[in-house]
Amino acid sequence: MSNSAYIKLVPSSVKEAITTDELKDLFSYYKEIAGKTGDQVGWNYEDSAFPYEIKEKESGKGSWFYLFSNLDRYHAILIGIDTETVIDNEGAERQQAYIQITLPEAATAGDKGKANEFCKFAAKKLQGELHLFNGRIMYFYPRK
Repeated sequence: MSNSAYIKLVPSSVKEAITTDELKDLFSYYKEIAGKTGDQVGWNYEDSAFPYEIKEKESGKGSWFYLFSNLDRYHAILIGIDTETVIDNEGAERQQAYIQITLPEAATAGDKGKANEFCKFAAKKLQGELHLFNGRIMYFYPRK
């Protein structure tokens, strides 16, 4: 059975909506800073920190893509964006964007670890609300 985590873009987040291209840029930035960390410690950390290739099918253009790895400890992670209708504290309905990170049935423990790492990184960058695979919630946005 597949397992999902969500990054919800709440009103106090950096952005209220995101595109798949912006997410791909976030992955590129993540890989770049991992490479800089590797340079500092004298180790090729970039490939270990992000052992995936970004792939996109024609049917998913603009709504989802996946990360694929040929390495033995990793397989795949699916990433999608969508919106949901939520009711705020005043009782008004509004649209809220979210990022869904899904581990397919063939995913490994390595995939789950990398997905958790990236979820936390992206939620911090976007100041979102992270709903982890285990059901716990982490808040990275300024709360009143």
